[in-house]
Amino acid sequence: MAQCVQSVQELIPDSFVPCVAALCSDEAERLTRRNHLSFAELLKPFSRLTSEVHMRDPNNQLHIIKNLKIAVSNIITQPPQPGAIRKLLNDVVSASQPAEGLVANVITAGDYDLNISATTPWFESYRETFLQSMPASDHEFLNHYLACMLVASSSEAEPVEQFSKLSQEQHRIQHNSDYSYPKWFIPNTLKYYVLLHDVSAGDEQRADSVYEEMKQKYGTQCCYLLKINSRTSNRASDEQIPDPWSQYLQKNSIQNQESYEDGPYAITANKNSDSNLFSLDGLDNEVKDGLPNNFRTHSLQLDQSSDPSNSFDGPDHVKSSSSHETKKTNTGIIHGACLTLTDHDRIRQFIQEFTFRGLLPHIEKTIRQLNDQLISRKGLSRSLFSATKKWFSGSKVPEKSINELKNTSGLLYPPEAPELQIRKMADLCFLVQHYDLAYSCYHTAKKDFLNDQAMLYAAGALEMAAVSAFLQPGAPRPYPAHYMDTAIQTYRDICKNMVLAERCVLLSAEILKSQSKYSEAAALLIRLTSEQNTWKGMDSDLRSALLLEQAAHCFINMKSPMVRKYAFHMILAGHRFSKAGQKKHALRCYCQAMQVYKGKGWSLAEDHINFTIGRQSYTLRQLDNAVSAFRHILINESKQSAPQQGAFLREYLYVYKNVSQLSPDGPLPQLPLPYINSSATRLFFGHDRRPADGEKQAATHISLDQEYDSESSQQWRELEEQVVAVVNKGVIPSNFHPIQYCLNSYSDNSRFPLAVVEEPITVEVAFRNPLKVPLLLTDLSLLWKFQPKDFSGMDNEEVKELVTGEPKMIGTEVVSEFLINSEESKVARLKLFPHHIGELHILGVVYNLGTIQGSVTVDGIGALPGCHTGKYSSSMSVRGRQDLEIQGPRLNNTKEEKTSIKYGPDRRLDPIITEEMPLLEVFFIHFPTGLLCGEIRKAYVEFVNVSKCPLTGLKVVSKRPEFFTFGGNTAVLTPLSPSASENCSAYKTVVTESTSMCTALISSASSLDFGIGIGSQPEVIPVPLPDTVLLPGASVQLPMWLRGPDEEGVHEINFLFYYESVKKQPKIRHRILRHTAVICTSRSLNVRATVCRSNSLEDEEGRGGNMLVFVDVENINTSEAGVKEFHIVQVSSSSKHWKLQKSVNLSENKDAKLASREKGKFCFKAVRCKEKEAVTQSSEKYTFADIIFGNEQIVSSASPCADFFHRSLSSELKKSRAQPSVHKVKQSLEDAVRVIQKCSEVDLNIVILWKEPPEMELLKFVRPENTTVSSRPSVEQLSSLIKTSLHYPESFNHPFHQKSLCFVPVTLLLSNCSKADVDVIVDLRHKTTSPEALEIHGSFTWLGQTQYKLQLKSQEIHSLQLKACFVHTGVYNLGTPRVFAKLSDQVTVFETNQQNSMPALIIINNV
Repeated sequence: MAQCVQSVQELIPDSFVPCVAALCSDEAERLTRRNHLSFAELLKPFSRLTSEVHMRDPNNQLHIIKNLKIAVSNIITQPPQPGAIRKLLNDVVSASQPAEGLVANVITAGDYDLNISATTPWFESYRETFLQSMPASDHEFLNHYLACMLVASSSEAEPVEQFSKLSQEQHRIQHNSDYSYPKWFIPNTLKYYVLLHDVSAGDEQRADSVYEEMKQKYGTQCCYLLKINSRTSNRASDEQIPDPWSQYLQKNSIQNQESYEDGPYAITANKNSDSNLFSLDGLDNEVKDGLPNNFRTHSLQLDQSSDPSNSFDGPDHVKSSSSHETKKTNTGIIHGACLTLTDHDRIRQFIQEFTFRGLLPHIEKTIRQLNDQLISRKGLSRSLFSATKKWFSGSKVPEKSINELKNTSGLLYPPEAPELQIRKMADLCFLVQHYDLAYSCYHTAKKDFLNDQAMLYAAGALEMAAVSAFLQPGAPRPYPAHYMDTAIQTYRDICKNMVLAERCVLLSAEILKSQSKYSEAAALLIRLTSEQNTWKGMDSDLRSALLLEQAAHCFINMKSPMVRKYAFHMILAGHRFSKAGQKKHALRCYCQAMQVYKGKGWSLAEDHINFTIGRQSYTLRQLDNAVSAFRHILINESKQSAPQQGAFLREYLYVYKNVSQLSPDGPLPQLPLPYINSSATRLFFGHDRRPADGEKQAATHISLDQEYDSESSQQWRELEEQVVAVVNKGVIPSNFHPIQYCLNSYSDNSRFPLAVVEEPITVEVAFRNPLKVPLLLTDLSLLWKFQPKDFSGMDNEEVKELVTGEPKMIGTEVVSEFLINSEESKVARLKLFPHHIGELHILGVVYNLGTIQGSVTVDGIGALPGCHTGKYSSSMSVRGRQDLEIQGPRLNNTKEEKTSIKYGPDRRLDPIITEEMPLLEVFFIHFPTGLLCGEIRKAYVEFVNVSKCPLTGLKVVSKRPEFFTFGGNTAVLTPLSPSASENCSAYKTVVTESTSMCTALISSASSLDFGIGIGSQPEVIPVPLPDTVLLPGASVQLPMWLRGPDEEGVHEINFLFYYESVKKQPKIRHRILRHTAVICTSRSLNVRATVCRSNSLEDEEGRGGNMLVFVDVENINTSEAGVKEFHIVQVSSSSKHWKLQKSVNLSENKDAKLASREKGKFCFKAVRCKEKEAVTQSSEKYTFADIIFGNEQIVSSASPCADFFHRSLSSELKKSRAQPSVHKVKQSLEDAVRVIQKCSEVDLNIVILWKEPPEMELLKFVRPENTTVSSRPSVEQLSSLIKTSLHYPESFNHPFHQKSLCFVPVTLLLSNCSKADVDVIVDLRHKTTSPEALEIHGSFTWLGQTQYKLQLKSQEIHSLQLKACFVHTGVYNLGTPRVFAKLSDQVTVFETNQQNSMPALIIINNV
């Protein structure tokens, strides 16, 4: 139980005090009324004695009474009605609320920190009022009147005679059988005569004389002259007199409530009081029926002996006016206005005198008399005594069986029964705090009552015996809790008297609490709350609520607090408070319990509590609390069923609507649903992509439908950096930032994004509906703030939160209906249209939140996007907003940032609107999706400027420049009208005569003609716009040739179009447009070319620059669609130094056809270009030679053949540049190696043009295979440093019979193939030693010098004249000279290798 202001040792004596009746004359009542008080009320603040009092017990021992209090009340002849008591208790509880700013007790138990109100004043007020308003009953005497004050005024005509009348009236009320109420303690009640004297108006001498007369008549002990009203009320303003009455009158107890209202209970003793009384009695039944009462519950069964008509069951519709009126009259009234502080002291003195002189002696005498009876009774034998008992109790009901007794709650004793005398004595001792004697008397009475099976009496005796035992000084015996338990059980189960049972529980619980037996106290309190069947109605709810709350406090006050039990019982208490109509207390209980359940995962309990708190708060018009409670139910991940969630949501909307109606012009409230994932918010600047229109396909660019891919975004960034570097002469500007059209959580949002005026901004908001019921958002739009910036320098802030009419600055798109199904995540795309430059801040979204009328879930059909256009009737919706607040990335750069948690800014919602910029749209026409490897296809690209500004500087950049070309720089090289050619191909063709089949047709072109210069980025290609400017609204179509990549598979090819505004903008320098083409390539031809240098093949000029080119072609296409046959229509060469001269193995048929998996071999003769064809190195002219297998020449030096050739060259160059040299050898050696390699390289490119019938034109590039690069030159490379050839006659006739020696002249040609000077040593001493060689070729001798040392300049040819000497006929091999060579500036000598050349055979004949 909660802490109480009073200890139990103070509480019990204050609850059971001697009762004194007061009977006033009209005049006396009038005097007290001047102070707005009745006589009994006047005495109330002074009714506690200020000093100790003494009296003697029956054994003549002195007994001290401390803090004695007496209760004076006006006589009321009707028992208080249960309805009135109920009303009173209800009012008392609702009037007592926790004080504002009350310091709560903080209790820490385990991991709970609870704020709990330490005291429960409403419970104490209830208990006090309950105990005071207990109606008197026959089985106990504690609240029976012991004495009666008869009060008359000194200003009456005959005061003494008035006293006599009052005395007779009291006698009649007590002894007339018509009055069963009030109850009197003993027949000869003490009468105390009080003469009231009004000091300000009365005659003091007369008062004194009347007082003397009274003393003569009634004795000095029983008379008192009380002087009051020392001042007139109109002087009230002079000094402030304290008002001790208000605290008592606020409680408005039953006695004073009914004594001075115009109700039927007040007895007003006046001249014709007799008739009054009788008429009053005649009213009896009507009064009971028409009692002012608005409780529609069953009555309390207060008094078993009273008339059954006391309990009235039906609902009464009469409004209770009485208590309201009293309250109205009490407020703003000064009580005791005519009394001075001296008067206060006089009243206090009067109470002292009354108690000392009148009441206590009377009680002492009564106790002695009862004690004497008791002693005499103890002396009698048991049998005799039972005889007397029967004689005494003549009117007693006959003995009955136990069951029957229990049903009627036992016997009814007559007033003079000896058992009742013991009980009387016990009660008297108890009232004057003589607990020892009281206990023994109660104990004795208890036995007697139990013997007689008088259960009501026995329960009463048990209850008071337990209390007396507890209150005994020195505590000689422990508190007998089992007495109380028996008493409670008896009252409740046998006597069916819940009021008495409740009194027992209240007292016993306090006693147990004082002994720290919280567990027992809680059990006791809870036991009385579950008696629904015996005890229905509002009073039962109020009682149960209060007792459950106290039980909860017991659990929390235990040594180890039981927090969850506390919370559970607080909930139960709150529930009962709610049923009893005590909304504030109910709300308080639920809020206290919420502290325990909150955040512990008890979601259903939390929901229930929040729901109840919401409802109670709403009823109490605490709308903000209601909203926040309902909000909690909705935003925590609810485990409720769908219908329940729907109910919660509707309730929430209803409450919210009421809140918003209170302040319709206030700021929009924040709505809790649906959830918004702020960090997933994406922004897109620009128009939506147009769908494909027939053969026209718009550039893919960027859209919100594309998933973010870090790899591809890095690629796009590199492409943009490449083109920016080219535009800025190879340097990327320091202030360069890649253009961002789409902002998301991965993009760099640290800077303010730039948007262009008149281009829409799309914001994608990610909603999630956590509920199992669909949510309908209507009139959904963005909330923004805009600050226009003028170039005049004046800033005028214009804040628009809602779209009203046609906004000039920013247009806002409104989505009329947006449905989110149960537990669905869905994105909404909302647009803004900026019409002015400035700073825009997107704050959040604004919408009406509602739910769908009468449906819990929407089936799949309804859930389709685009289906909900005004379909759903929203049952109720409220307008509100949700803010978009995005937390930036966590900073982790400096030491300070690493140690603390700091977040950077995220500015994606704060775009800066800049001036107009050009806007390019690109369309691809006839763009293929599938190609064969090497297949060439022509498409068209359309460039459209859809803005109001001209654009210029259009470039395209791609990582795969070899994939496409726009044609050459000159119209000659670019065929614009392909229809002229035979096959409608994409080539520039020339029809040829059949004679020129075998020889090559020569043409030449420079790489500069195709926009590929040395040193520039080959990936960046300017788009050849006419006039280089695209005006607003203009469009241009350009041809574009595509070539299928050489590797089969799916290729993603990224194009980035770069363009600028003609007018330079400070904020945005350029814009970009992206396109990703996806091409699927399938296998076509496999080509391999090898070269063989020939010593014997001479060209026309005898320079020795000939070679054979072998080309192997295989059809490796594996098409499911059927066998693909390829025709090879032309083989071309492209080189700076070599050209194909003619085809060596021309077969009969013109077209070389290859079916699937067929191989073909071609052999061509290649010769060096003439110097005039090669012109100079620097011009980079390539010679193209075409050998035609068809009937028309495709000019390979024109577009697109040459374009793709140059592109493939540049991409290969790039690859070779990208490979760093691994070997670190001395520089000079590297150079040597390079030179040696160079002379063995054949810089010849073969272009094979082929087609697949009927119309596809295809292109294959191949470079003859060269040897691999290594740090040491290979034998093959070294042998080709110097080329040797012997010139001699094939046969020589010599007459051996004439001359025995035959001399043959031989010329050795030495040709330097390298570009460097070479030292050559020719050694002729070499002999063939192998026996096989000797068998075949005879031996001969070289004559003359055996070794020659020469130096050959670059590309020089030198001839040596040698002589061979033969001695007889035969076949000889002249190829024996060994030739050694070294570069002039090198040390190492290499031997040229002649082994692979044919034997130089000579035949010597004898003539």
